[in-house]
Amino acid sequence: MRDTITDTILLVDDEEGIRTVLGITLEDAGYEVRTAADGREALSIFEEWHPAIVMTDIKMPVMDGIELLRKIKGESPDTEIIMITGHGDIDLAIKSLKFEATDFITKPINDDVLEIALKRSKERITMRRRLREYTENLEALVEEKSRRLVEAERLAAIGQTVAGLSHAIKNIAGGLKGGGFVLEKGIELDNPDYLNQGWEMIKGNVEKIKNLSMDLLNYAKPAELEIRPSDPSGPAREVAELMGPRAQEYGIALELKPLSSEATFPLDSESIHLCLVNLVSNAIDASREAAEADSDAGKEMQILLECGMAGPRELYYRITDNGIGMDPETKEKLFQRFFSTKGSRGTGIGLMITKKLIDEHGGVIEMESEKGRGSTFTIRLPRRS
Repeated sequence: MRDTITDTILLVDDEEGIRTVLGITLEDAGYEVRTAADGREALSIFEEWHPAIVMTDIKMPVMDGIELLRKIKGESPDTEIIMITGHGDIDLAIKSLKFEATDFITKPINDDVLEIALKRSKERITMRRRLREYTENLEALVEEKSRRLVEAERLAAIGQTVAGLSHAIKNIAGGLKGGGFVLEKGIELDNPDYLNQGWEMIKGNVEKIKNLSMDLLNYAKPAELEIRPSDPSGPAREVAELMGPRAQEYGIALELKPLSSEATFPLDSESIHLCLVNLVSNAIDASREAAEADSDAGKEMQILLECGMAGPRELYYRITDNGIGMDPETKEKLFQRFFSTKGSRGTGIGLMITKKLIDEHGGVIEMESEKGRGSTFTIRLPRRS
C-alpha cells in the first residue's frame, strides 16, 4: 500500500535516458514519479506538487543541482533531497551535504545504494511526522493541564526551558549525525579526507555537548557570590587579555577602556568575569558575521570594552561592537530562555547565565542594537552598603 506522504519522488536529470530508466525503476518500486530536465522546470513542478523526495543530478544546464537544493530547502526544509553525481564530482556532493542534502549516490546508480538512500529518506520523513504528532499531542496535554493547575506560570516556564534545551540538543545531534555520515562515507570509499572531516565534525559536537553540560550546571547551581571590595577594572582587563587573540584572529580590534581611578567596588569578580566573557564572545561572533556578510566593503570591525562609574554608587561595564546588529523582533526575544541569534551554532545559555548573575548582584543588563550597525550591552551594578 502506497504511503502518499513518503512515496512521491521528483526526479531531475538533463539526460533523458537516465530519467526514463530510473523513473521506471522507481515506479516499479512503488513510487509515484514525476521528472524534470533541469532545475528551473523542477522548481515549477515542486511548487505545484510538493513531493516528499527530490532526486537531482548535480551538474545540469539552466540551474544546477546545488542551486535547486538551496531553493527547495529555503521553501520546504523538510523535503528530503538525494543528489546524483558522477565519480569526479564528489567534492560537489560533499558540499551539498552542508546545504542539508539527505544523501548522494554516484553514477552508474547501484540498485542497493539507491534502496538504502531512499530508505533513509523515508525514515527521516516518518520520524518527523511522528515527532510532529507527538509534539502536537504534548502541546495539547500541556494546554489542558495548564488550565487546571494553579502553578500555570511555573509550568509554562518549565515548558519553555525543555523546548529550548531540546532545540539545543537537536542541533548538536544533527551535527553528530552529519559527522557520522561523512565518516561512514570515508570508510565506505576508503577516503582519508572524509575520515578526517567526519572525525573533526564529531569532535566539535562532542565539545559542544561538554560545554552545554557545564553551562547547564553553572546555571542550575545555587548562587554563592563572594561579594568583596575589588578592582572593578580587573575582570575587564582579564577578559580583554583572554579574548584579544581570538578577536585578532578574525581581524577585529578589541579595545579596553578601564576605570581611570584606583577605587574599589563590592562585587564577585569571578562572576563578572564570566559575564564579560559571554558578552565579548558574542560581540566577536557578531563582528565576524558582519565582516563575512560584507567582505568587500573593507569595514574595520571594532569592539570596545569599557568599565566606569555612573555616580558614586553605580558601576557599569559596556561592550560595544559595530557588528551585524539585531532587528526589533530579535531584541524582544534576546533574554528568553535558550534563545540564540546564532542558529545551530548557539544555545542561548550564555546570556541566560549572564542575566542570572547580574540579577543576583542586584544589577541590570541593558541592550541597544540596530540591524547592520552593531550592538551595545551595558551591565549596571549598584553599590551594596
